[in-house]
Amino acid sequence: MTLLPIETQHRRNGGDVVIESLETLGASTVFGIPGQHALGLFDALRRSNLRFVSSRVENNAAFAADGHARVTGQVTPLLLSTGPGALTALAGLQEAMAASVPVLVISSQIPSAGLGGARRGFLHELPDQQAVARGVVKSTRIARAASQIPSAIAEAWREAATAPCGPVWVEIPQDVLLAEAAVPPVTDLSAAPAPLRPRAELVTEAARILAAAERPVVLAGGGVVRAGAEASLRELAERLQAPVVTTFGGKGAFPWEHPLSLQSWLEDRYVTAFLEQADVLLVVGSGLGELSSNYHTFAPRGRVIQIEADPGKLESNHPALGIHADARTALDHLAVAVPAGHRGDWAYAAVADVLTRVGERLADQDLDLEQGLLAAVRSALPDDTPSFWDMTILGYWAWSAYDPRAGEFHSAQGAGGLGYGLPAALGAAAALDGAPVLAVSGDGGAMYSLAELATLRQHDLPVVWLIIDDGGYGILREYMNDTFGAATATELARPDFAALAESFGIPAVTTTPGGLGADLTKALESGGPCVVVLPARLNMFAPTHLETT
Repeated sequence: MTLLPIETQHRRNGGDVVIESLETLGASTVFGIPGQHALGLFDALRRSNLRFVSSRVENNAAFAADGHARVTGQVTPLLLSTGPGALTALAGLQEAMAASVPVLVISSQIPSAGLGGARRGFLHELPDQQAVARGVVKSTRIARAASQIPSAIAEAWREAATAPCGPVWVEIPQDVLLAEAAVPPVTDLSAAPAPLRPRAELVTEAARILAAAERPVVLAGGGVVRAGAEASLRELAERLQAPVVTTFGGKGAFPWEHPLSLQSWLEDRYVTAFLEQADVLLVVGSGLGELSSNYHTFAPRGRVIQIEADPGKLESNHPALGIHADARTALDHLAVAVPAGHRGDWAYAAVADVLTRVGERLADQDLDLEQGLLAAVRSALPDDTPSFWDMTILGYWAWSAYDPRAGEFHSAQGAGGLGYGLPAALGAAAALDGAPVLAVSGDGGAMYSLAELATLRQHDLPVVWLIIDDGGYGILREYMNDTFGAATATELARPDFAALAESFGIPAVTTTPGGLGADLTKALESGGPCVVVLPARLNMFAPTHLETT
């Protein structure tokens, strides 16, 4: 008897239904790591047109999906295995949740016979895997039969893409993924999110308040960038003649060198005081959380109008006229409703004065090294190159002082976890068809991501990884020295990063502050992965204790 080829023997199973659903919804690239209970899902991948980017650690796979979703603005699937695999991804999903990034998690589960509370002793078994995930995703659901899979995935996709965006979790038992599927191939599936429009009476009231303002100021958050509302924000700000400050997550929402731009100096008390003195503060796409409020020292004296897609963030920190809406839609409505302002003389002079004060304060500190390094990075990067920054001192500087120009700026400041920069950058690079991407880490954060050097090499992704090697957890060292007079557990043994990168077949160079710009430029022009290591001890700028200006 002649055996049929394996491919001919195959019968569609639940894994095929998952992959067909993702393709029908428009997915092109998926991230993750295979695992025992997810084998049916991963086997189906090879019969699809989906590109699979295989990370080495599930948390990094979650960061990679996050980076891909940020640069595409589309839902990005993350495929996980049961138990340890799913658990390891949770810190990455916390960042996606905090930063409103649309990641669709599809996790395997133990066989259906083990669900419902009984301890059957399956490998990777958890008492309630969905319960573990609920704190870091918008919602969870399970598909218990092949016929449930398309609807479950479409509903999750729609929810992930609906403002406020965020990760959504779908899990499917092992036996469902492996069982033959009686449903026909999936070809008709849609998951378009519903628009989130502002209520008319709220737009009218906000327009009335803004029209009467003498000193209106706008604070633009990450919601502006996520909504693609940059042009809408500029139109409204210029119509109001109102200064604009962008949060760290909102960098790029408003032109850096615009005469109304107060940039992103949110940790400077001069800027905080200016925001406080506005008679009307329009907050768009920000919950006024810890970083956006200068560590909760911000105390507005005037009226606050808050536009926010997440209803839980409305008035969560300060009383306001709360408008639950997508930033772009709300700004478009306001731009029509608000009359043109006549505040230009005050606004332009006020912006110039505050930025001069910020610059003078920095000049009084010995920060030439830090400012020079950031300037070298900016000059080396093409204007449209996206960058991904880890929780490191140069990243903290970038929050306030880096002009993203036309390149997207992303950091892990949503949840603040280490190890974000490299895996998020490789996820972005997988979407950008050969364009370079910059990742910036300290040596402490780099240790979280070293395994992804193998991913870079395997997929030949053009990521340039800048590692600032200061021998430890630099920002924690600085915090502890400032607070306690001494640092504990911040000094680290670490490898020769350049030699380690080269052992993966990735070109690497150890540079100097004076050579950083040239070495970054060369690396970015190389067309492939590259590591640039800079041994340097950096400091943060000192905070002010100014109460008024």
